[in-house]
Amino acid sequence: MVAMVEYTYLVLSLPRGTTRDTARQILTEHAEHGGWEIDRLRLYPDGSRRIQLRRKVIRQIRTF
Repeated sequence: MVAMVEYTYLVLSLPRGTTRDTARQILTEHAEHGGWEIDRLRLYPDGSRRIQLRRKVIRQIRTF
């Protein structure tokens, strides 16, 4: 069998005023308990953050 790797994505929006430590705790929880990793992180001038997380979805494909 051949394994194809695909990703599923999750977007988090953290409001301005969210401390760096709080953001780190949220991302750590997602990484440890959900298997998520950071794909993109954008910090806007007003202090808000948009974080795109991803995790692998492995599907088996039959070979004949």
